Amino acid sequence: MATQIAPYIGYVASLFLIISLVVNGDIKFRIYNGLGSIAFIIYGILFNAWPVILTNVILLCINIVYLSKQYNYKESFDIAEVPADDKLIKKFLDFYAKDIKTYFPDFSYNQINGCYNIVVLRDLVIANIFSTKIDKNGDATVVLNYTTKKYRDFKVSKFIFKKGKENLIAKGAKRIVYNKIQQHQFKKLLELNGFVEEDGNFVKNL
Repeated sequence: MATQIAPYIGYVASLFLIISLVVNGDIKFRIYNGLGSIAFIIYGILFNAWPVILTNVILLCINIVYLSKQYNYKESFDIAEVPADDKLIKKFLDFYAKDIKTYFPDFSYNQINGCYNIVVLRDLVIANIFSTKIDKNGDATVVLNYTTKKYRDFKVSKFIFKKGKENLIAKGAKRIVYNKIQQHQFKKLLELNGFVEEDGNFVKNL
């Protein structure tokens, strides 16, 4: 029986390793790589293949040590308000223009004029640009909320919507509004951060 299921375990192990190579972020890579190592260890035990077992035990330990360091490491988050004509922001938006269109297909650079624009710094690296237009009723309609692929692990959005909301309140915002979000993954992100759908828009009270 064990020898019959062993090939399937090998396929599963290979699948985890393939997934680890295509996911975004070091943490996801280590998790899937570690799962692949566990599957290969089981595979090696079933076939009494000690080189396979030994190699993957070592790889699993490396992944565990790395994940432990990552989860215990306290990153520095900060917010900096920036003007719309900031040259660094223009370069950033130009560089990521194609990926931005995936989430905000109608976005153009001139839309951030007259908006409250911030960058989220993660260990002093620009991880996100957030731009919103706040009207007299306190609706902060989001023009852009773009996080680079490396930092899409929910920490940035959690910082903006929870710890960084005081900045929005100070600007007169009472709620955050997203219009016409089409990207399914982005909708899930908003729901995880407490947004509710109203008439096709996603809304969160501050």
